Amino acid sequence: MRTCPIRFPRIPGLVAGFALGLGTMALARQIETPPVKVTQLSQRDIVETLDGKSARVTVSMVTIAPGQKDSAHRHTGPVFGYVLNGEYAHALDEEPIRNYKAGETFYEPSGALHRVAQNPNSKTETRLLAVILHSRDTKQATVRAGDKH
Repeated sequence: MRTCPIRFPRIPGLVAGFALGLGTMALARQIETPPVKVTQLSQRDIVETLDGKSARVTVSMVTIAPGQKDSAHRHTGPVFGYVLNGEYAHALDEEPIRNYKAGETFYEPSGALHRVAQNPNSKTETRLLAVILHSRDTKQATVRAGDKH
């Protein structure tokens, strides 16, 4: 009787396959991460104009879970923000990341790429108050990569 030798995969191939599997699982976890929670508190037409157009102001509460990152986005008008509680890591365009704490304010000019928006703390929630000025005909005051406005 003849026996067939059993062949085992080479260790480098096994390690590469394992690493690929872990990378795929990590990517799936990132995709499944829920978006940052944004609750619109109010929206009103205002008397002032923005770039010659009738304007509106939207006030929102932004809640960022511990360690959570928001996707890159832009706003169609200027944003004035206030950190209600927690910490907030923030960077626009090519500016360095700046960390804000509760009680501090920040500003974003119209159209700037908000490339970093995250809660750097892994234990506590961050809450922000965001006041966005935009034209009345704007359908989305916040535009994420791939969105059309």
